[in-house]
Amino acid sequence: MGHLPGAVLRARGPPALSPTDHRHTPGDDTMHDRKPVQSWLTDMDGVLVHEGQPVPGAPEFVQKLRASGKPFLVLTNNSIYTPRDLQARLARMGLDVPEEAIWSSALATAQFLADQRPGGTAYVIGEAGLTTALHAVGYVLSDFAPDYVVLGETRTYSFEAITKAIRLIDDGARFICTNPDATGPSVEGALPAAGSVAAMISKATGVEPYFVGKPNPMMMRSALNTIDAHSESTAMIGDRMDTDILCGLEAGLETILVLTGISTRAEAERYPYRPSRIVDSVADLIDEL
Repeated sequence: MGHLPGAVLRARGPPALSPTDHRHTPGDDTMHDRKPVQSWLTDMDGVLVHEGQPVPGAPEFVQKLRASGKPFLVLTNNSIYTPRDLQARLARMGLDVPEEAIWSSALATAQFLADQRPGGTAYVIGEAGLTTALHAVGYVLSDFAPDYVVLGETRTYSFEAITKAIRLIDDGARFICTNPDATGPSVEGALPAAGSVAAMISKATGVEPYFVGKPNPMMMRSALNTIDAHSESTAMIGDRMDTDILCGLEAGLETILVLTGISTRAEAERYPYRPSRIVDSVADLIDEL
């Protein structure tokens, strides 16, 4: 996939409004002085699906989005699955999302490493989503003096693998983590995710990782490059104030918080920044397409 010049990565229109610039009154969830939305980015879990079920209105939203012809990507911080895996998972829930319209933290991490150190080597803790993405950009996976230790999600974190990562970082490998999420969802409850394991490795090595996924705006900017979109005319839909909305805000996008996932309207008010607007679900956005 191509990488656009750095100048394209920045918003070329007016800067995003700060919380003090946005004159917000109760019931007024509109964003002023932005160009019409020509491209869409949307989180997956909590926006399109929730606890293994499609969010009401999400299949219709995706169908209308595809019919509109507007560029879009479905984003996820989960690095376990390949886009093909995720396409099949969404299809089973009635969501017809093309493989090429899925952008994960694994893909963003692979793109970042390919830009930073082309043809490099990495010791990876993760699953097929991450290893496949790294292979696709020409990386060699090795535990012999690798350029990077790359940490992602896995269903079974190995103490042996974590120990190996610690020793490689002590020996000079650079530390990368796909995303800072401390926990992930499961039917049984919360599971430790990449952010928690990264904290353990950092405690042992004294080295903090570079996180590529949300809320790093790098994730949004790489997504924009992938669909040749511009921040001034792109909207980000998310269910989490601390990742989706923050990431979209810092990348200069219109931000739309939906209430079908993590953050509530009351919780959103406690943050020092705010979304451009809040809607109940993506079903409320269908008419805009």
